[in-house]
Amino acid sequence: MTQETTAETGARRGFRLHNIAVPARPLEAALYLVATPIGNLGDITLRALETLAGADVLACEDTRVTRVLLDRYGIQNRPFAYHEHNADEAGPRLLQALEAGKSVALVSDAGTPLVSDPGYRLAQQAIEAGYRVVPIPGASAPLAALVGSGLPNDAFLFAGFLPTKDKARRDRLAEFANAPATLLFFESPHRIGATLLAAAEVLGGGRQASVCRELTKTYEEFRRGTLAELATHYEEHDNVKGEIVLVIGPPKDEPASETDVEAVLADLSKALPTARAATEAARLTGLPRKVLYQKLLDMKAADG
Repeated sequence: MTQETTAETGARRGFRLHNIAVPARPLEAALYLVATPIGNLGDITLRALETLAGADVLACEDTRVTRVLLDRYGIQNRPFAYHEHNADEAGPRLLQALEAGKSVALVSDAGTPLVSDPGYRLAQQAIEAGYRVVPIPGASAPLAALVGSGLPNDAFLFAGFLPTKDKARRDRLAEFANAPATLLFFESPHRIGATLLAAAEVLGGGRQASVCRELTKTYEEFRRGTLAELATHYEEHDNVKGEIVLVIGPPKDEPASETDVEAVLADLSKALPTARAATEAARLTGLPRKVLYQKLLDMKAADG
Protein backbone atom coordinates (compact mmCIF):
# COMPACT_ATOMS: atom_id res chain seq x y z
CA MET A 1 0.00 0.00 0.00
CA THR A 2 1.61 3.27 -1.11
CA GLN A 3 0.88 6.85 -0.15
CA GLU A 4 -1.20 8.90 -2.61
CA THR A 5 -2.03 12.56 -2.84
CA THR A 6 -5.64 13.67 -2.56
CA ALA A 7 -5.65 14.59 -6.25
CA GLU A 8 -4.39 11.15 -7.26
CA THR A 9 -6.97 9.45 -5.08
CA GLY A 10 -9.80 11.55 -6.51
CA ALA A 11 -8.71 10.90 -10.09
CA ARG A 12 -8.99 7.14 -9.74
CA ARG A 13 -12.38 7.08 -7.98
CA GLY A 14 -14.86 5.96 -10.57
CA PHE A 15 -15.77 3.23 -13.06
CA ARG A 16 -17.05 2.92 -16.61
CA LEU A 17 -20.34 1.30 -17.56
CA HIS A 18 -21.06 0.95 -21.31
CA ASN A 19 -18.50 3.72 -21.98
CA ILE A 20 -20.20 6.04 -19.49
CA ALA A 21 -17.94 7.38 -16.75
CA VAL A 22 -19.54 6.98 -13.32
CA PRO A 23 -17.98 8.74 -10.33
CA ALA A 24 -17.62 6.80 -7.08
CA ARG A 25 -18.13 8.55 -3.78
CA PRO A 26 -15.54 8.16 -1.02
CA LEU A 27 -16.51 5.48 1.47
CA GLU A 28 -16.76 5.67 5.22
CA ALA A 29 -14.02 3.87 7.13
CA ALA A 30 -14.99 0.17 7.31
CA LEU A 31 -14.07 -3.26 6.00
CA TYR A 32 -16.22 -3.91 2.92
CA LEU A 33 -16.65 -7.55 1.85
CA VAL A 34 -17.40 -7.36 -1.87
CA ALA A 35 -18.89 -10.22 -3.89
CA THR A 36 -17.43 -10.53 -7.40
CA PRO A 37 -18.57 -12.58 -10.43
CA ILE A 38 -18.00 -16.35 -10.37
CA GLY A 39 -17.48 -16.49 -14.12
CA ASN A 40 -19.53 -14.02 -16.12
CA LEU A 41 -18.11 -10.55 -15.51
CA GLY A 42 -21.55 -9.07 -16.14
CA ASP A 43 -22.71 -10.46 -12.79
CA ILE A 44 -21.33 -7.51 -10.83
CA THR A 45 -23.55 -5.10 -8.94
CA LEU A 46 -23.44 -1.32 -9.24
CA ARG A 47 -22.82 -1.08 -5.50
CA ALA A 48 -19.86 -3.45 -5.83
CA LEU A 49 -18.35 -1.37 -8.65
CA GLU A 50 -18.72 1.81 -6.64
CA THR A 51 -17.12 0.14 -3.63
CA LEU A 52 -14.18 -1.25 -5.63
CA ALA A 53 -13.58 2.17 -7.19
CA GLY A 54 -14.13 4.21 -4.05
CA ALA A 55 -12.23 2.22 -1.44
CA ASP A 56 -8.99 3.67 -0.13
CA VAL A 57 -7.47 0.17 -0.06
CA LEU A 58 -8.50 -2.77 -2.23
CA ALA A 59 -7.38 -6.20 -0.99
CA CYS A 60 -7.73 -9.40 -3.01
CA GLU A 61 -6.51 -13.01 -3.24
CA ASP A 62 -4.76 -12.70 -6.61
CA THR A 63 -4.07 -9.25 -8.06
CA ARG A 64 -3.94 -10.67 -11.60
CA VAL A 65 -7.45 -12.10 -11.35
CA THR A 66 -8.89 -8.96 -9.78
CA ARG A 67 -7.13 -6.77 -12.35
CA VAL A 68 -9.17 -8.42 -15.14
CA LEU A 69 -12.39 -7.34 -13.44
CA LEU A 70 -11.09 -3.85 -12.70
CA ASP A 71 -9.94 -3.34 -16.29
CA ARG A 72 -13.32 -4.46 -17.63
CA TYR A 73 -14.98 -1.59 -15.77
CA GLY A 74 -12.22 1.01 -16.01
CA ILE A 75 -11.40 1.00 -12.30
CA GLN A 76 -7.94 2.38 -11.58
CA ASN A 77 -7.72 1.32 -7.95
CA ARG A 78 -4.56 -0.73 -7.38
CA PRO A 79 -5.24 -4.09 -5.69
CA PHE A 80 -3.22 -5.25 -2.68
CA ALA A 81 -2.63 -8.99 -2.17
CA TYR A 82 -4.19 -10.67 0.87
CA HIS A 83 -4.30 -14.48 0.85
CA GLU A 84 -3.66 -17.48 3.07
CA HIS A 85 0.11 -17.37 2.48
CA ASN A 86 0.63 -13.73 3.50
CA ALA A 87 -2.28 -13.19 5.90
CA ASP A 88 -0.02 -12.89 8.96
CA GLU A 89 1.85 -9.97 7.34
CA ALA A 90 -0.89 -8.39 5.21
CA GLY A 91 -3.68 -8.62 7.78
CA PRO A 92 -2.11 -6.19 10.29
CA ARG A 93 -1.41 -3.70 7.47
CA LEU A 94 -5.08 -3.71 6.49
CA LEU A 95 -6.10 -3.25 10.12
CA GLN A 96 -3.69 -0.30 10.34
CA ALA A 97 -5.45 1.23 7.35
CA LEU A 98 -8.78 0.90 9.18
CA GLU A 99 -7.23 2.44 12.28
CA ALA A 100 -6.10 5.37 10.14
CA GLY A 101 -9.72 5.98 9.12
CA LYS A 102 -9.47 4.46 5.66
CA SER A 103 -11.97 2.27 3.83
CA VAL A 104 -10.80 -1.25 2.97
CA ALA A 105 -12.54 -3.42 0.37
CA LEU A 106 -11.84 -7.17 0.34
CA VAL A 107 -12.63 -9.48 -2.58
CA SER A 108 -11.89 -13.13 -3.33
CA ASP A 109 -10.97 -14.42 -6.77
CA ALA A 110 -14.65 -15.15 -7.45
CA GLY A 111 -17.93 -15.10 -5.57
CA THR A 112 -18.61 -13.94 -2.05
CA PRO A 113 -15.52 -13.46 0.15
CA LEU A 114 -15.18 -15.44 3.39
CA VAL A 115 -16.83 -18.50 1.78
CA SER A 116 -14.04 -21.12 1.82
CA ASP A 117 -11.26 -18.52 1.77
CA PRO A 118 -9.06 -16.91 4.47
CA GLY A 119 -10.95 -13.62 4.52
CA TYR A 120 -12.90 -14.62 7.62
CA ARG A 121 -9.74 -14.15 9.68
CA LEU A 122 -9.53 -10.51 8.67
CA ALA A 123 -13.25 -10.01 9.32
CA GLN A 124 -12.90 -11.53 12.80
CA GLN A 125 -9.93 -9.31 13.59
CA ALA A 126 -11.74 -6.22 12.36
CA ILE A 127 -14.83 -7.00 14.44
CA GLU A 128 -12.73 -7.69 17.55
CA ALA A 129 -10.98 -4.35 17.03
CA GLY A 130 -14.32 -2.57 16.85
CA TYR A 131 -14.37 -1.67 13.14
CA ARG A 132 -17.47 -1.82 10.94
CA VAL A 133 -17.76 -4.80 8.61
CA VAL A 134 -20.06 -4.18 5.64
CA PRO A 135 -21.14 -6.99 3.28
CA ILE A 136 -21.67 -6.02 -0.37
CA PRO A 137 -23.74 -9.01 -1.58
CA GLY A 138 -23.67 -10.50 -5.04
CA ALA A 139 -22.65 -13.68 -6.86
CA SER A 140 -22.32 -16.91 -4.87
CA ALA A 141 -21.51 -20.29 -6.40
CA PRO A 142 -23.32 -22.36 -3.74
CA LEU A 143 -26.54 -20.35 -4.10
CA ALA A 144 -26.36 -20.37 -7.90
CA ALA A 145 -25.95 -24.16 -7.82
CA LEU A 146 -28.77 -24.58 -5.32
CA VAL A 147 -31.36 -22.66 -7.30
CA GLY A 148 -30.27 -24.26 -10.59
CA SER A 149 -30.24 -27.81 -9.25
CA GLY A 150 -34.00 -28.08 -8.86
CA LEU A 151 -33.56 -29.65 -5.43
CA PRO A 152 -35.35 -28.50 -2.25
CA ASN A 153 -34.04 -25.13 -1.06
CA ASP A 154 -36.11 -24.46 2.05
CA ALA A 155 -33.23 -25.82 4.16
CA PHE A 156 -29.67 -26.30 2.96
CA LEU A 157 -26.21 -26.94 4.40
CA PHE A 158 -23.03 -25.71 2.70
CA ALA A 159 -19.99 -27.71 3.83
CA GLY A 160 -17.18 -26.43 1.61
CA PHE A 161 -14.66 -28.97 0.31
CA LEU A 162 -14.80 -32.63 1.33
CA PRO A 163 -11.58 -34.34 2.49
CA THR A 164 -9.38 -35.73 -0.28
CA LYS A 165 -8.72 -39.10 1.40
CA ASP A 166 -11.44 -41.71 0.78
CA LYS A 167 -12.04 -42.76 4.40
CA ALA A 168 -12.07 -39.20 5.69
CA ARG A 169 -14.44 -38.24 2.84
CA ARG A 170 -16.84 -41.07 3.70
CA ASP A 171 -16.71 -40.24 7.41
CA ARG A 172 -17.53 -36.62 6.63
CA LEU A 173 -20.45 -37.61 4.40
CA ALA A 174 -21.75 -39.93 7.13
CA GLU A 175 -21.96 -36.92 9.48
CA PHE A 176 -24.54 -35.38 7.13
CA ALA A 177 -26.43 -38.58 6.27
CA ASN A 178 -29.55 -37.72 8.26
CA ALA A 179 -29.41 -33.93 8.00
CA PRO A 180 -32.90 -32.76 6.91
CA ALA A 181 -31.44 -30.39 4.34
CA THR A 182 -30.00 -30.22 0.84
CA LEU A 183 -26.21 -30.57 0.99
CA LEU A 184 -23.76 -28.45 -1.01
CA PHE A 185 -20.06 -29.16 -1.51
CA PHE A 186 -17.27 -27.69 -3.60
CA GLU A 187 -15.41 -30.40 -5.52
CA SER A 188 -12.54 -30.60 -7.99
CA PRO A 189 -13.13 -32.16 -11.43
CA HIS A 190 -10.60 -34.97 -10.93
CA ARG A 191 -12.27 -36.09 -7.67
CA ILE A 192 -15.96 -35.78 -8.59
CA GLY A 193 -16.24 -39.42 -9.70
CA ALA A 194 -14.80 -40.79 -6.45
CA THR A 195 -16.91 -38.39 -4.40
CA LEU A 196 -20.13 -39.43 -6.15
CA LEU A 197 -19.32 -43.12 -5.61
CA ALA A 198 -18.64 -42.50 -1.92
CA ALA A 199 -21.81 -40.40 -1.58
CA ALA A 200 -23.91 -43.10 -3.26
CA GLU A 201 -22.60 -45.76 -0.91
CA VAL A 202 -22.75 -43.67 2.27
CA LEU A 203 -25.95 -41.67 1.68
CA GLY A 204 -27.79 -44.09 -0.57
CA GLY A 205 -27.68 -44.28 -4.34
CA GLY A 206 -31.31 -43.25 -4.69
CA ARG A 207 -30.81 -39.73 -3.38
CA GLN A 208 -31.32 -37.02 -5.97
CA ALA A 209 -28.31 -34.85 -6.77
CA SER A 210 -26.94 -32.39 -9.27
CA VAL A 211 -23.39 -31.79 -10.49
CA CYS A 212 -23.22 -28.06 -11.25
CA ARG A 213 -20.21 -27.22 -13.39
CA GLU A 214 -18.74 -23.98 -14.77
CA LEU A 215 -21.55 -21.86 -13.35
CA THR A 216 -22.32 -18.65 -15.33
CA LYS A 217 -19.60 -19.51 -17.86
CA THR A 218 -19.86 -20.49 -21.52
CA TYR A 219 -20.02 -24.23 -20.84
CA GLU A 220 -22.28 -24.11 -17.80
CA GLU A 221 -23.80 -27.53 -17.08
CA PHE A 222 -26.30 -28.98 -14.63
CA ARG A 223 -26.24 -32.79 -14.70
CA ARG A 224 -29.08 -34.13 -12.58
CA GLY A 225 -30.00 -37.64 -11.42
CA THR A 226 -29.62 -40.03 -8.52
CA LEU A 227 -26.23 -40.36 -6.84
CA ALA A 228 -25.93 -43.85 -8.33
CA GLU A 229 -26.70 -42.61 -11.86
CA LEU A 230 -24.27 -39.72 -11.57
CA ALA A 231 -21.55 -41.97 -10.13
CA THR A 232 -21.93 -44.28 -13.11
CA HIS A 233 -21.81 -41.38 -15.57
CA TYR A 234 -18.62 -39.89 -14.14
CA GLU A 235 -17.01 -43.31 -13.89
CA GLU A 236 -17.45 -43.55 -17.66
CA HIS A 237 -16.58 -39.88 -18.31
CA ASP A 238 -13.50 -39.08 -16.25
CA ASN A 239 -12.15 -36.17 -18.33
CA VAL A 240 -14.18 -33.56 -16.46
CA LYS A 241 -13.00 -29.95 -16.45
CA GLY A 242 -14.03 -26.79 -14.64
CA GLU A 243 -15.17 -25.78 -11.18
CA ILE A 244 -17.92 -27.88 -9.59
CA VAL A 245 -20.56 -27.54 -6.91
CA LEU A 246 -22.14 -30.85 -5.90
CA VAL A 247 -25.72 -30.54 -4.63
CA ILE A 248 -27.32 -33.54 -2.88
CA GLY A 249 -30.99 -33.62 -1.96
CA PRO A 250 -32.21 -34.37 1.58
CA PRO A 251 -33.15 -37.88 2.77
CA LYS A 252 -36.53 -39.18 1.68
CA ASP A 253 -39.38 -38.14 3.98
CA GLU A 254 -40.76 -41.67 4.18
CA PRO A 255 -38.05 -44.31 4.25
CA ALA A 256 -38.87 -47.79 3.06
CA SER A 257 -40.26 -50.09 5.73
CA GLU A 258 -38.18 -52.89 7.20
CA THR A 259 -40.31 -55.46 5.40
CA ASP A 260 -39.96 -53.68 2.05
CA VAL A 261 -36.19 -53.40 2.42
CA GLU A 262 -35.83 -57.08 3.24
CA ALA A 263 -38.01 -58.00 0.26
CA VAL A 264 -35.86 -55.90 -2.07
CA LEU A 265 -32.66 -57.43 -0.70
CA ALA A 266 -33.99 -60.97 -0.91
CA ASP A 267 -35.06 -60.46 -4.51
CA LEU A 268 -31.77 -58.87 -5.61
CA SER A 269 -29.60 -61.44 -3.83
CA LYS A 270 -31.10 -64.19 -5.97
CA ALA A 271 -29.48 -62.77 -9.10
CA LEU A 272 -26.55 -60.69 -7.81
CA PRO A 273 -23.52 -61.14 -5.55
CA THR A 274 -23.94 -59.67 -2.07
CA ALA A 275 -21.96 -56.48 -2.70
CA ARG A 276 -23.74 -55.69 -5.97
CA ALA A 277 -27.12 -56.51 -4.47
CA ALA A 278 -26.46 -54.02 -1.65
CA THR A 279 -25.39 -51.36 -4.15
CA GLU A 280 -28.51 -51.82 -6.26
CA ALA A 281 -30.73 -51.84 -3.15
CA ALA A 282 -29.16 -48.54 -2.08
CA ARG A 283 -30.03 -47.06 -5.47
CA LEU A 284 -33.63 -48.27 -5.24
CA THR A 285 -34.34 -47.42 -1.60
CA GLY A 286 -32.10 -44.43 -0.99
CA LEU A 287 -30.67 -46.12 2.12
CA PRO A 288 -26.92 -46.27 2.81
CA ARG A 289 -25.19 -49.17 1.06
CA LYS A 290 -23.18 -50.06 4.16
CA VAL A 291 -26.36 -50.58 6.19
CA LEU A 292 -27.97 -52.66 3.44
CA TYR A 293 -24.85 -54.78 2.97
CA GLN A 294 -24.80 -55.66 6.67
CA LYS A 295 -28.54 -56.38 6.64
CA LEU A 296 -28.13 -58.74 3.72
CA LEU A 297 -25.32 -60.58 5.52
CA ASP A 298 -27.55 -60.91 8.60
CA MET A 299 -30.41 -62.22 6.46
CA LYS A 300 -28.17 -64.86 4.88
CA ALA A 301 -26.79 -65.87 8.26
CA ALA A 302 -30.33 -66.26 9.65
CA ASP A 303 -31.29 -68.47 6.72
CA GLY A 304 -28.40 -70.74 7.48
